[in-house]
Amino acid sequence: MAKVTHEFDLYGKHYTLETGELAKQATGECLVKCGDSTVNVTVVVSKERKDYDFFPLTVDFIEKMYAVGRIPGGYLKREARPSEKATLTARMIDRPLRPSFPDGFRNEVQVVAMPLVADQVNTVDTISIMGASAALTVGGVPFEGPLAGVRIGRDRDTKEFIVNPTYEEQDNSDLDLELAGSATYISMLEAGADEISEEDMLAAMTFGQEAIAAFCEEQKKFFDKVIEANGPLPVREYELDEPVAEVHDRVFAHMDEMKVAIKSADKETRETQVADLKERIRAEFSEEEQDEWSRAIPVELKQLEKHAMRQTVVETGLRVDGRRPDEVRPLFVKGNYLPLVHGSGLFQRGQTQVLSICTLGMLNEWQRLDTIEPIDGKRYMHHYNFPPFCTGETGRMGSPKRREIGHGALAERALRPVIPSEDEFPYAIRVVSEVMESNGSSSMASTCGSTLALMDAGVPIKRPVSGVAMGLIQEEGKTVVLTDIQGVEDFLGDMDFKVTGTTKGITAMQMDNKATGLTPEIFRQAFKQSHEGRMFILDAMLDAVPAVREETKDSAPKIITLHIPTDMIRDVIGAGGKVIRGIQDDTGATIDIQEDGSVFIAGTGAAGQEAADRINAIVKVPEPGEQYTGRVVTIKDFGAFVEILPGKDGLLHISNVAKGRVDKVEDVLNVGDEVKVVVESVDEKGKISLDRLDKPEAPAKAKRDDEGGKRHSRHANSGRRPGDNGGEKRTPRRHHEG
Repeated sequence: MAKVTHEFDLYGKHYTLETGELAKQATGECLVKCGDSTVNVTVVVSKERKDYDFFPLTVDFIEKMYAVGRIPGGYLKREARPSEKATLTARMIDRPLRPSFPDGFRNEVQVVAMPLVADQVNTVDTISIMGASAALTVGGVPFEGPLAGVRIGRDRDTKEFIVNPTYEEQDNSDLDLELAGSATYISMLEAGADEISEEDMLAAMTFGQEAIAAFCEEQKKFFDKVIEANGPLPVREYELDEPVAEVHDRVFAHMDEMKVAIKSADKETRETQVADLKERIRAEFSEEEQDEWSRAIPVELKQLEKHAMRQTVVETGLRVDGRRPDEVRPLFVKGNYLPLVHGSGLFQRGQTQVLSICTLGMLNEWQRLDTIEPIDGKRYMHHYNFPPFCTGETGRMGSPKRREIGHGALAERALRPVIPSEDEFPYAIRVVSEVMESNGSSSMASTCGSTLALMDAGVPIKRPVSGVAMGLIQEEGKTVVLTDIQGVEDFLGDMDFKVTGTTKGITAMQMDNKATGLTPEIFRQAFKQSHEGRMFILDAMLDAVPAVREETKDSAPKIITLHIPTDMIRDVIGAGGKVIRGIQDDTGATIDIQEDGSVFIAGTGAAGQEAADRINAIVKVPEPGEQYTGRVVTIKDFGAFVEILPGKDGLLHISNVAKGRVDKVEDVLNVGDEVKVVVESVDEKGKISLDRLDKPEAPAKAKRDDEGGKRHSRHANSGRRPGDNGGEKRTPRRHHEG
């Protein structure tokens, strides 16, 4: 294939699509650029069809540190497991692609997006969707394209929408909306927002759909250039798993039975009833038929369950668990669920139960991120765990899977707009949501549980956040929007639309859509029901936890913030860190000193305040008239040096150690003595002169000398005449003559 390049400008930014030069052995390839940010996207489709009852699509987003001119950290000095951002980007590419392939496609497909340059101005994630669409098309892979992805921001000041904002533009945006789909419908949505209204969000989605259509149109121009340079695009034939009419008819003859089996509010009961019915239907096929239709039978059994659930909703107006379309499952909410932890909350909706635990730490415990984005890290972290026991299954326990990372990121995004700033609350904050039981919408339960845990921990969030998952059924020409979907409605429905927010507005959204006929009216109805559902859930949360705890718990570290002169940082740290280590060892507190003189002290009980007092004492500059109780550290002929503050000595002159004349300082003071003093003066060099408070009388011998008595010798035989040997006879000296 000859090299083909298509350059174009849209919404104030320059883009490039290119193929025919790199990765020529891949099924399809496209180099996509925005500014200087460059991503190479390849697609490979296996030649043979896999014996699966699902579509085997794999999407990888491989970050390379050379894209930003850095060498990877660690001993191996090479990229290892993908970062959280890379995983989320791979999911972003996967979600619009997956439903665009034809039913029955069983050839394995691998999409690899590899950023070659990240210019630190333009993002590389959303353009990767366009690159994948173009690579699939030039490779002749059958799918409903072209597709594109865009990010929509909104200027805080002008309220104007921005398509694919730069990192700098994102900093001044109150919206981060990522959309993907075709020119006519949206199939994937992710959003974070600073509590914006449903109407504003709907307007942003409408604008985003128009932008997607514009990028799809540019792809068509690119494909025309490819055809002009290389002839018609390849047409590859792939065998699809086609429905078998006889299997369909025999399975769907049990529709009424399936409608009965699928009705139950209890997940386990319903699954058992459905599984038993499927097994009875399967048994009606002979062994030879089961071998012949080994793929068709399970596909039709799944379709039977799907349409039975959907017809039940549109025909009766009731769901399989007996709820109305806009009804939320029963709630159970409890704050302060665990002892000793810094904060906790249990949130249960139906058979989905999440326990969230909040941990507070020093700011230096923030998470550092090593990615190709110009983001150093974050101080608020949310981690979501979905162990196999929560669905009554066995499985491997280990590092989080893509789904867990995605759900955790959504709940984190939902709470981020209400997290207080470092100045308001100088803590690193981590919330872990443990899914104890799951029957759908566990990410929204994690959002609610996280709010409870943060409030219980005393984190002064701006407003509490709740969330709900919306669903959609389009069957027999009818459309029904569902509030608070459970697992079966997610798997067999047309949409999973999660919305989180406060009483003021939306903070996050996520949508996966299988339907192509979503209209603004359907979205408006979904927003209306989601708002009602969120407020209903929020009321229940506030009944259990009415307000944020006024103070953090005793088990949590108390963080005290100080600001010291930068020229005194060395005094607090000490030679080789001796001083600061001593304070930490003595008090049990943890101390973090920043270059600007900010000092963060964390400790439980009185430890933090004790450490703060000692640091304040080190940096304190004594002033005349201030009184201290100090300790004598050194004695000289002219006076004593008294430590009045850690590392600060003042001179108590010999004339000030007692009332009257003192011949020798040791007659009044010893090293280690405590003495009350007052600061007389501090000279330009910082030398401190002290006077003693409550001076004692000078020693008696010194006092008599003051009164005119005989001067006493400082020797042991003082008071004796020269030559007097205390009664002992002394040999007279001889006189020598010259």
